[in-house]
Amino acid sequence: MYLELGTAAVLMVAGVVVFGRFEEKTAVWRRALKWIFNFGVMVLLSWTVRRVWALMWVVGLPALGMTFHIYWCRKHGIGILSAEPREKYYALRGWK
Repeated sequence: MYLELGTAAVLMVAGVVVFGRFEEKTAVWRRALKWIFNFGVMVLLSWTVRRVWALMWVVGLPALGMTFHIYWCRKHGIGILSAEPREKYYALRGWK
């Protein structure tokens, strides 16, 4: 289970470093809940159906999220890596 935890931690920290600026107005409790949920599911999978499925969760979920992100941004005319125009991005996220 340590391999899964380490991999999940590294990927999540890298995600925060690279994409954290896009979550600047997200509530802290929602960001913390995302970490708790991801690690909880990963540990549950690791204990029940073993390492392969836990690693598929750790690697597959970000891949699925990236695919949806690219689709969603292109559909709404928002830059994939820049979230420009910011006003449009904030409106779609429900932020002011």
